[in-house]
Amino acid sequence: MATDTPRKPALGGLTSGSRDATRRNQSFTSSERNEGNFRAELAREKEASDAKTAKLRALRLARDQEQQALAGAKKKGSRKSSP
Repeated sequence: MATDTPRKPALGGLTSGSRDATRRNQSFTSSERNEGNFRAELAREKEASDAKTAKLRALRLARDQEQQALAGAKKKGSRKSSP
């Protein structure tokens, strides 16, 4: 026996189709939020890595300049003047 009585909307007036759509949208926005957090974390890691690289490069250049200065001083000191 089929009755033609209309179904009452479930919880808050949402039909099962609209509940499913809402759930899908929430899932989608959740994945977008996760992706945004992931991209932000990657950006922070890249920034930290770039800062570390710049610091190490500056230290290496300073060390190289110091070594060149010492090498130049040794060359000048080791030259003998011929009589």
